[in-house]
Amino acid sequence: MNEAVHLHAVTKAYGPVRAVNGVHLSVPAGQTVALLGPNGAGKSTTINLMLGLLAPDSGQVSLFGGTPEAAIRAGRIGVLPQDAKLIPRVTVAELVDFVRRSYPSPLPLAEVLGLAGLTDLAKRKADALSGGQARRVQFALAMAGDPELVVLDEPTTALDVEHRREFWTYLRAFAARGRTVLFSSHYLEEVAENADRVVVISGGRTIADATPDELRGRVGGRTVSLDPDGRRPDELQRLPGVLSVSLRGGRAYLSSADSDATVQALAQLGAIRDLEVAGAGLEEAFMALTAQDRTAV
Repeated sequence: MNEAVHLHAVTKAYGPVRAVNGVHLSVPAGQTVALLGPNGAGKSTTINLMLGLLAPDSGQVSLFGGTPEAAIRAGRIGVLPQDAKLIPRVTVAELVDFVRRSYPSPLPLAEVLGLAGLTDLAKRKADALSGGQARRVQFALAMAGDPELVVLDEPTTALDVEHRREFWTYLRAFAARGRTVLFSSHYLEEVAENADRVVVISGGRTIADATPDELRGRVGGRTVSLDPDGRRPDELQRLPGVLSVSLRGGRAYLSSADSDATVQALAQLGAIRDLEVAGAGLEEAFMALTAQDRTAV
């Protein structure tokens, strides 16, 4: 199978800090791959190296067997950055049409506007849009050239639930045509539902590369969730069996290698308010993997 993305032993340092420290990544054409990593893990630098925005200190970077620059010049790549600004004082249709005309084989304007849910906003000025509307325009710009590979950095930020659902419906259809999707996201439910593979970067290195189900199974253990009742994460982190702790929606989620020991310790503390025990999810697996990596360094 042809490779859309290939990174081999890639490094990039900023002074004494190695932001990327030997990353390996191979993405066959037609796959949807999620790139995950905690803040400061080297994820954004890896994406910039992949797109030719940065030159690696060592290692190899290629897209479709050639340089990133060659793939971009040929119109084979679409990019949705995490932070992007729109040109003011032009309409949505004018902006999208201007960008699509720079590609050799773009999608029709009406199709691009339709896939991003922008048909009714075509005559709106780009600087008069809400955050979610502007994000949809940025998505339209990424897809306007009908790319073979699309790279999406936190693509559904600012989108409401309906537009997030429509976004992924289109991307699944896009991937079904043999196109390649590489995305990063903090919404791990999106990763679990849409990614063929999950690549986890921590400390500038690739620490895991597996399907979502394999990633959950690799970590093992269970998740103990409860009302923390004012207890701090560092207190809960010290309990027997606990690998990582996260707080979400007023609840504490403890990834545990020994849920029986964890629950017994909570009972001794009198901290069993609204307690639940379940199999580890993708978020718990991600937290445990990165916690184990920090411990090993």
